[in-house]
Amino acid sequence: MSDISEQPAGAIGRQAGYTVAVLGLGAMGLPMATRLTGALAVHGFDIAQNRLDLAAAAGVRCFDTSRAAAEGADAVLLAVRNGEQLQDVLFGPDGVAPVLSQGAVVVLTSTVGTEAIPATVQRLAEFGVDLVDAPLSGGPVRAGNGDLLIVVGAEPQALARARPVLERLASTLTVVGERAGDGQALKTVNQLLCGIHIAAGAEALALADALGLDAARTLEALEAGAAGSFMLSNRGPRMLQAYSEDGAEVLSRLDIFVKDMGIVGRATRAAGLPSPVAAAAEQLYLLGQSQGLAAADDSAVIRVLAPTARTPQTGATGSGG
Repeated sequence: MSDISEQPAGAIGRQAGYTVAVLGLGAMGLPMATRLTGALAVHGFDIAQNRLDLAAAAGVRCFDTSRAAAEGADAVLLAVRNGEQLQDVLFGPDGVAPVLSQGAVVVLTSTVGTEAIPATVQRLAEFGVDLVDAPLSGGPVRAGNGDLLIVVGAEPQALARARPVLERLASTLTVVGERAGDGQALKTVNQLLCGIHIAAGAEALALADALGLDAARTLEALEAGAAGSFMLSNRGPRMLQAYSEDGAEVLSRLDIFVKDMGIVGRATRAAGLPSPVAAAAEQLYLLGQSQGLAAADDSAVIRVLAPTARTPQTGATGSGG
């Protein structure tokens, strides 16, 4: 192993003998790794030195390769962008699967769709390793507080081995099935609703503005009634900030919903199920990406519908975070 950081004294947590490797210390990986240091021994890897420095300061034992970080770990926590990246991290030229111990588990926290799961399970089994399909919802702040919503598909023995990681990160842990892939299936359903709700909220607030209403006051009224939803309360205030000079803080990139609504579309077509509302929402995210908003917060989808605000705003804010 090539260890490139010293772990502060006392950073190894309460569960002796259990090590988790977090590969990728980005917006979600770093707060998850930091949270895990409170209970477990945590190894970390990222290609960016500044992320390694932040992780090391938080008590993560950092390594200069993913293989070195994963070697000997009881669990490997992955937050990848898509199925192709999943295959590369596990089985590519520098893939970690060959260095994992028999009985280790790979905990997949990303939304990659169901298509990539069967082959991944089969290839990991050749190394005596199980996949725990555990896509999550939340955000960086909730990740750092152990307040994530995680849905799991995994065989019981694999789930048992992953529980020290999952229970440290989740406030709501829902086991939806005993097959890897069941978690991805439920997360696909979840993302269908989330993607539609964000797009619908943007359309509603854009209409309020076009009708001469104060959008912030409209948001407050909508949140108090039957039209309210978590996504409206969460994204609505950020939609109002989308017209400011700096835009809304990026908490969930718009191109994530380009990916996720693409997964939804493939799933519905494979099932022979029409999904006209989801398809319309997907087009809004694709338009946003084509207009240069890929790296903006997904609340910026309102600017696809209404590039500029028409009505002066009072500065009132909605109650959502």
